Amino acid sequence: MNIETDRLTITDLTMDMAQAVHENSLDEDTRRFVPDEVFETLEDARETVEFLISQYGATEGPLVYAVITRAGGLNIGYVQMVPLEDGTWEIGYHIAKKHTGKGYATEAVRAFLPVMAGRIGLREVYGICLKENAASCRVLEKCGFEKLFDGVGPYQGQQREIVKRLWRA
Repeated sequence: MNIETDRLTITDLTMDMAQAVHENSLDEDTRRFVPDEVFETLEDARETVEFLISQYGATEGPLVYAVITRAGGLNIGYVQMVPLEDGTWEIGYHIAKKHTGKGYATEAVRAFLPVMAGRIGLREVYGICLKENAASCRVLEKCGFEKLFDGVGPYQGQQREIVKRLWRA
């Protein structure tokens, strides 16, 4: 995979990215909003990257790709498509805290979503985030996701205040 935008390249993970994956996962936003994506050790990150690489070419997911700045070649996060238990799919994304507030997540999602939805054969993709994660909610709005639900719902095995949105091709 190689999707280019004005400022970003979205590409396959490689094993040499494990250090950046580890470091990008340790910020307070990851711990607060997606704690299951925190890799406390480099070895944890390596094992996860190895597994994610093994998913390329499949359509079961998760399908996770690195977000790299074109200027400087920095690995600043990821964008992903993840299957839900009911057979639908959800988009996910994370930009490391030191790179947030620059529109990178919106730019990555806008470029990635139609390509991956087409590749998987999807006409609809969900976006689900914690209601308190205002930045993530804004990304979904900017990318054309319509509001379906605000309230208490399942999120990473717990009942939490969430926002659930839907994107249609």
